[in-house]
Amino acid sequence: MRGLLCSPLPMLLLLLQPWESQLQFAGPRCRTGPLDLVFVIDSSRSVRPFEFETMRQFLVGLLRGLDVGPNATRVGVIQYSSQVQSVFRLGAFSRREDMERAIRALVPLAQGTMTGLAIQYAMNVAFSVAEGARPPEARVPRIAVIVTDGRPQDRVAEVAAQARARGIEIYAVGVQRADVGSLRAMASPPLDEHVFLVESFDLIQEFGLQFQGRLCAIDLCAEGTHGCEHHCISSPGSYSCRCRAGFVLQRDQRSCRAIDHCSFGNHSCQHECVSTFRGPRCHCREGHDLLPDGRSCQARDLCNGVDHGCEFQCVSEGLSYRCLCPEGQQLQADGKSCNRCREGHVDLVLLVDGSKSVRPQNFELVKRFVNQIVDFLDVSPEGTRVGLVQFSSRVRTEFPLGRYGTAAEVKQAVLAVEYMERGTMTGLALRHMVEHSFSEAQGARPRALNVPRVGLVFTDGRSQDDISVWAARAKEEGIVMYAVGVGKAVEEELRQIASEPAELHVSYSPDFGSMTHLLENLRGSICPEEGIGAGTELRSPCECESLVEFQGRTLGALEKLTQNLAQLAARLEDLENQLASQK
Repeated sequence: MRGLLCSPLPMLLLLLQPWESQLQFAGPRCRTGPLDLVFVIDSSRSVRPFEFETMRQFLVGLLRGLDVGPNATRVGVIQYSSQVQSVFRLGAFSRREDMERAIRALVPLAQGTMTGLAIQYAMNVAFSVAEGARPPEARVPRIAVIVTDGRPQDRVAEVAAQARARGIEIYAVGVQRADVGSLRAMASPPLDEHVFLVESFDLIQEFGLQFQGRLCAIDLCAEGTHGCEHHCISSPGSYSCRCRAGFVLQRDQRSCRAIDHCSFGNHSCQHECVSTFRGPRCHCREGHDLLPDGRSCQARDLCNGVDHGCEFQCVSEGLSYRCLCPEGQQLQADGKSCNRCREGHVDLVLLVDGSKSVRPQNFELVKRFVNQIVDFLDVSPEGTRVGLVQFSSRVRTEFPLGRYGTAAEVKQAVLAVEYMERGTMTGLALRHMVEHSFSEAQGARPRALNVPRVGLVFTDGRSQDDISVWAARAKEEGIVMYAVGVGKAVEEELRQIASEPAELHVSYSPDFGSMTHLLENLRGSICPEEGIGAGTELRSPCECESLVEFQGRTLGALEKLTQNLAQLAARLEDLENQLASQK
């Protein structure tokens, strides 16, 4: 080991001149640059008084060879045995004379040898900013010199590793009985430059000379001739080049090359890998989005990211999208709207279950479903009129048939409906529909106009009252009934509510999220294909043309009836004549 010093010659020289003057003999005081230097001195009972005095003189002599000052080298001293004591902290003194005075007044503790405890103190306290150390961002080297003469009575390897990890460079100086293994466990690498073992305290000056020489080495990085592309790291008498994060040093040991993390082949990117200084990053091709796993890609759903304007359904196709219409409808020239239910006129009342079993978030889905129904209707005062009733433990007309004249108005009103909660009185809702919702006062058109009346009941559970009476009454009143059940809706009740055949008037969805598949069936059922709506203009029976037409039809019917009566009278006369001749 280069640090192993055993020659008796320096001991003879030591007898000839004081220790302090020997360090002065090394030359003028060196300019070390900024340093934070802490001496960790073993003052256990195994260190004899005259040995401790030699160590004291060693510290004083070493101080005289350093460039001490607030902006140069700051020095702190701690001593330890079974406990740790700060002699003076890094920020305590800026003059060498004050430091020497404190060292000369030092009284040894003379107890055990808790070296690990001393290192812990140096790391957490002595090198703290509060104690005078410069902050880490100032990048001022931190150096600890541990001088001990025995085997530690506690563990040193782990705490020393922590200190080194925090950027503290550790020199371990062992005297006489010091344990070499412990010195090596404490010191920074390379060990042959940071571990020193001397036979006695009298020979410790040899370490001081070498240590001073290392601190006074020329900073080759500062000369500007190093040629390092990124960073130059100075070391005593030498230097080395380092690269910034994400780069690797080239063979010339000066230039740097960006690390191609993608070339390692372990990035797992589905599409493209891009190397950055922090590592590989995955990118997706145009039209795709990166998933949360940071590797997989998914085709971008433009229908969710843009205002597509599709009336019925939007389908993403790579970098574009297209609109679809339900079966039986054609896409219009604008590429977005579908031909609506224009074949007939309907008075449609929707009965919506607002009980607590539906829950608020699902009630919002129900409102969206209702508006999708409205989308395929030709809503107008002369076309289809829509009313909405909500029921739970009570019944509330949200808006009657005659209130809104456009689909936009109806949809806005649907979105404004507030959730009622509570029970499920479906029978009460059916009664309200029959007695009030289809009345002319509520906006229903007169029966004489023969406008179809359609009721659509939406429910998610069993009714808490009887539905049979008013379900039958609704059909007797000529109302075509549809029943839509979700989740725990009871099939028997849905069939009771619906008109015949049940297969065409009952719809069911297992959950609220999948209700949209019911729309196509409802559209085909609610929109009449024949009847009054097919090219027939609705006119008031009180208009003049209607009265003339009615009069003409009535006179024709009376004339035909007169002819039939005349024929019947003639036949009766023939029968009477036949009976008379038989007598």
